[in-house]
Amino acid sequence: MEKNLLSAFTRGERFLMEGALGERLKREFGLLPHPEVALAVHGIIEAGQAALKALWWEYAAIAHDHGLPFLATTPTRRANQTRAAKAGFDQTLIRENVRFLRSVLDDCPGTTYLGGMVGCHGDAYTGEDALSDGEAQGFHRWQVEALAEEQVDFLYGALLPTLPEAAGLARAMAETGMPYILSFTIQKYGCLIDGTPLSHAIQFIDGMVHPAPLCYMTNCVHPSIVYEALSVPCNEVPLVKSRFLGIQGNTSPLSYAELDRATDLLTSDPVSFATAAVRLLELAPFQIFGGCCGTDGRHLRQIARRLRQL
Repeated sequence: MEKNLLSAFTRGERFLMEGALGERLKREFGLLPHPEVALAVHGIIEAGQAALKALWWEYAAIAHDHGLPFLATTPTRRANQTRAAKAGFDQTLIRENVRFLRSVLDDCPGTTYLGGMVGCHGDAYTGEDALSDGEAQGFHRWQVEALAEEQVDFLYGALLPTLPEAAGLARAMAETGMPYILSFTIQKYGCLIDGTPLSHAIQFIDGMVHPAPLCYMTNCVHPSIVYEALSVPCNEVPLVKSRFLGIQGNTSPLSYAELDRATDLLTSDPVSFATAAVRLLELAPFQIFGGCCGTDGRHLRQIARRLRQL
């Protein structure tokens, strides 16, 4: 299989994306996120690397067993310039995470793609402390440039709650000329956290940056909520159906506000979760299926099995 994400995506390939990392590091390995840079610290310490390697190998093996290319991303969502500086890190933190993930994927079977992850400045669930377009372009450039210089296969903007910050991040990513994907936090009534309809967000960003994102997707939300969001009239349009093509699903059907208040991990069984995820193909030709909080290899295996049957 050709190792070119843009070409593979254009051909309509479907991809299996990694499942949960943070929750599994905590529950299965007793590894907590760093207070500033969160999971990025585990990409540079021995115990964290061993655990991450085990998880990525598990997910990559599932993809390979079902004939699917595998997408994995650096655990650098919170490792922005401000947070890294507070913790005493520089761009080396980003670079070492890329190099470690590359070393893991080099030993995995099948076709794999390495993504460099960037997250929002503030709270992904509420949009608090989000940046304006111009602020975001400058703020995120530090992290984006480090990832691009390490020659990741694609850039990945994850859990983006507001249009202005997503637009600024898109500008910073487009400057690199690399393939990139933007993933929103969306709600069941079809809007981002800041109230922007999904269709408007896609139209706005597609119209202002070149190159435009490879596609748009969503993180940390149950597939049933995404189904509702895509069924809202303003999103039942060709633009959304052709550009919104992926999910890293949360196994809980609760809203972001409810998830934010939850004290325990909320999950659903792998079969019902996978069924709900693949059902999204009724609404749009989704190409990326992965997991977020609550998922593990069982959930990805059920998704992969259904995709292979298709």
